[in-house]
Amino acid sequence: MARPNAVRRGLAFLPPAAWANACTGLSGLAASLRRLPPRRRNAVVRAEIEALFSVHALGEGLMTGYFEPQLRGRRMPDERFRTPLHALPPEPPGAGAPTRAAIEAGALFGRGLELVWLAEPWEAFFMQIQGSGRVLLEDGSVLRLGYAGQNGHPYVPVGRLLIASGAIAREEMSMQAILAWMRLEGPESANALMRANPSYVYFRTVEGLRPSQGPLGAQGVPLTPRRSIAVDPDFIPLGAPVYVATRDGAHRRLTVAQDVGGAIRGPARADLFHGWEEGAAEAAGRQRDPVLLFLLLPRPERAAPQGPISELAPPGRPPSPRLIRQNQPRRSPGGSLR
Repeated sequence: MARPNAVRRGLAFLPPAAWANACTGLSGLAASLRRLPPRRRNAVVRAEIEALFSVHALGEGLMTGYFEPQLRGRRMPDERFRTPLHALPPEPPGAGAPTRAAIEAGALFGRGLELVWLAEPWEAFFMQIQGSGRVLLEDGSVLRLGYAGQNGHPYVPVGRLLIASGAIAREEMSMQAILAWMRLEGPESANALMRANPSYVYFRTVEGLRPSQGPLGAQGVPLTPRRSIAVDPDFIPLGAPVYVATRDGAHRRLTVAQDVGGAIRGPARADLFHGWEEGAAEAAGRQRDPVLLFLLLPRPERAAPQGPISELAPPGRPPSPRLIRQNQPRRSPGGSLR
């Protein structure tokens, strides 16, 4: 496979003009679907996508999941709600910025940066990992929060620390397992674990979203449950269609790269957005699946498709060898673990 920098130059940084034909075609497709009977729509969409895009195998890697938390909170603290979520400070992030431990010790206190107060430190911690959230306030209103920035310190996955210490087996690692460990070990151990990750995420209030819309991703559009993924933009351009196929066949679908994440690194790495409804946290927290990723990039001009997208990865089988030979670079770049 080609070296990662060759993939980066060749795939991720296509000029905007290269997408014009594909975007025009998809816009026309969306308009025409309303005039078609439902039974014909899937076939028409598949044929148009196969005509507009070429397929590029990115190798086998890891797909995890994320979601939009829904929590209770208050604008002002009280005896129960004592953990703040902060707005972005005006000074630039970097080595001189306070770490998570320093912020939790009061480094930002008195500056008026508190947006809302939550009941538990772990709620704030996991909302920072997700990058967005909905907070139900005492007056019944819902505060939508989105990612505003980060303190500039490196992200340290606490799950990896628990695996390294032997506290949780790698095959049992999930958000639920981390929470169970925190509750079992108590607040002191839980706080020490969270402070081992010096990265700290700041939020901003988000206006104008309907309750039925997901949070804004890095592309600036609302995320769609089980169709939006976070990727490494050095390898996958935001807005590009990406076909994902887990080895167990549970996820085999076309998605769109619309977000990024601090732990999402490498070409064969994806984070699937599961939404905000009941069950989203459970599904996202437990997802950690080997996955094959295929990037769809616009053809220079319309041409006959190289093979149906459905051939890429039938459940339980690797993708079609013919398609891999046609589209795969020469050395597998692999993925990065969370």
